[in-house]
Amino acid sequence: MIRRFIPALGVALLLSAPSFAQTSTWKPDPAHSGVDFSISHLTISKVRGHFNLTGGEVVWDEKDITKSKVNITIAVDSVDTQNSQRDADLKSEKFFETAKFPTGTFVSTSVAKTSGGLTINGNLTVHGITKPVTLTVEGPNGPVTGMDKKQHTGFSATTTLDRFAFGLAPSYPESAVGKEVKLTIDLDLAKQ
Repeated sequence: MIRRFIPALGVALLLSAPSFAQTSTWKPDPAHSGVDFSISHLTISKVRGHFNLTGGEVVWDEKDITKSKVNITIAVDSVDTQNSQRDADLKSEKFFETAKFPTGTFVSTSVAKTSGGLTINGNLTVHGITKPVTLTVEGPNGPVTGMDKKQHTGFSATTTLDRFAFGLAPSYPESAVGKEVKLTIDLDLAKQ
């Protein structure tokens, strides 16, 4: 009986081993990743800006994409609209209150494959408020070998938010500052 059990155990271990190799961890390359946004100004033009990423990771499950996980940290206090006066206003109590809420996060709750890429649902926390959002994702692109000799892959995700839902500048009417904010998250991820 023991002689039969040992070969069966060996076969079971060999069959299960590839599942461990199917999961990998990837971290954002901060020099090539970030979050861009655009919002209507006076209903006649758009203001565009950028946030840096300060951390996070993607756990990629090649065998079952639905088991993959995304967790990124956004440096809200890095907001840059190419106008220092406006940036100071955005960092103030009127908008992001970056002295109190310097970062934001996105944590996935589900990942699904689509014909064009992925759909990732998750919770976005900005200005101390957490709301569910859905990201439409192009990618993965790659992998390719980077200058650091690591494997890199890329994703580009988009979504549209309601600024009022996050308590951002509620005293500003839509005619002055648009209600909808379009976000694009670009990730260059390095395999760990």
